[in-house]
Amino acid sequence: MDDVVSIDTLAAVAAVSLLAAVVVGLFPRLLVPQVVLLLAGGMVLGPHVLDVGAAADVRVLADVGLGFVFLLAGYELDPRLFREDAGRRAVLAWSVSLGLALGVVGVLAATGVVRAFLPVALGLTTTALGTLLPVLREKGLLGGRLGRYLLATGGVGELFPVLAIAVFLGSQGRLAALASLGAVAVLAVVLGLLRRGVRDGGRLAAVVRAGQDETAQITLRATVLLLVALIALTDQFHLDAVLGAFLAGVVLRQWVGTAAPQLEAKLDAVGYGFFVPVFFVSSGMALDLASIAHAPLRLLLFFVLMLAVRGGPALLVYRRVLPARQRVQTALVSATALPVLVALAEIGVRSRTMLPENAAALVGAGVLTVLLFPALVVALDRRPAVAAPVPAAGGPATGG
Repeated sequence: MDDVVSIDTLAAVAAVSLLAAVVVGLFPRLLVPQVVLLLAGGMVLGPHVLDVGAAADVRVLADVGLGFVFLLAGYELDPRLFREDAGRRAVLAWSVSLGLALGVVGVLAATGVVRAFLPVALGLTTTALGTLLPVLREKGLLGGRLGRYLLATGGVGELFPVLAIAVFLGSQGRLAALASLGAVAVLAVVLGLLRRGVRDGGRLAAVVRAGQDETAQITLRATVLLLVALIALTDQFHLDAVLGAFLAGVVLRQWVGTAAPQLEAKLDAVGYGFFVPVFFVSSGMALDLASIAHAPLRLLLFFVLMLAVRGGPALLVYRRVLPARQRVQTALVSATALPVLVALAEIGVRSRTMLPENAAALVGAGVLTVLLFPALVVALDRRPAVAAPVPAAGGPATGG
C-alpha cells in the first residue's frame, strides 16, 4: 500500500518540530525563522546524516502540510488588493521579473548550464508568502501601508507562478489544469450559495453556528475536508492541487466573512501546529546534499539570480510610494522563495527535464533566501516593538 506513514519517522519529525519551537522561544533575539530550523532538522534526520528515515515515510502528511501552506497564503490574501495601487504595482513587478528570468535562463540554457528552461525561469519569479506569513505577522509587518504592499507582492509572487506552472507544467496537462481552475470557480459559487442559505436561517444555520466553536468544530472540519479532497483528487500531489489549495483559501476567506479571524486562529493551530512543520522537515530530509556539495557554485548562482531577478524590480516599481528602507524590505520579501521551488524541482526531476544538481541547487538557494532575507527584513524594521500584534494561536510554528 502506498503512502504508509512510518510512526518511527513521524516521531522523529515531531521531535524536530517541537525542538525548533523551543529553540526560538529560548532565544527570542534569534532572527532565524523556524522554517530554517525545521529544514535543518530534516537534513540531520535524512539519509545524508543520521539516516533516521526518508521523506517518503511521511509523504502523505507532508502533502497535506504543503496544501496548508498554500491554503493559508490564499486565506491571507485579500482580492481587493488587486484593485488598489499595491496590487497593480505587484503585477508590474512580477511581469518585469518574468521578463528578466526568461532572458537570463535563456542564456544559461544556451550555454548548457540549465536544461529545464521554463521550470527554472518560473522558479526565479516565485515568492514564499505562505512561509513568510508567520514571521511578518509576528513582527507586526502586515499592518499599515507597507503591509498592503508586502501582501500584494507576496500574493502575486505565489499565485502567478503557480498558475503558470499548473497550465504549462502540470503533470495532468493543460486541459486538466484549466479544469481545476473551473472546479474552483464552481466551488466559489457553491460556497456562496451555502453561505446565503446559512445566513438566511433554518436548522442548518443553527447547527453550523452551534457547532463551529464547540467540540464539533464544523467550519474547521469542513475546511480540512476541502483541503484533503483537493489533494485526493490527484493521484499524487501535483501543482494542480497546490493551485486549488491557494484559490480555495481565497474563496474560503470570502465565504466565512466576519468569522474569518476565529477560523484563521483554528487553521493556524492545525496547520502550523502539525502539518506545515511536517512538510518542511520532510523537505529537508529530501534535500540532495551530495549534489549541492559537488556543485556549490550553482547554488550561489541561483541565489544571486533570485535576489536580482525577483527582488531587483521592486526597488524601481515601488520607488514613488515607499521610502528606500521599505523598498529594500519589499525586495527581500519578494525574493524569498521555497515551497514552489520544492514542487518545481520535483516536477523537473520526475519528468527528467531538470538536472538533479540544478534541482538541488534551486531548492538550496531557496533555503538560503528563507534563512537570510526574513531576518534582514526584521532587522530593517524601525517601528517600536509595541506595534507588533500578538500572533494567533499556532502562528509562530514556522516563524522566527
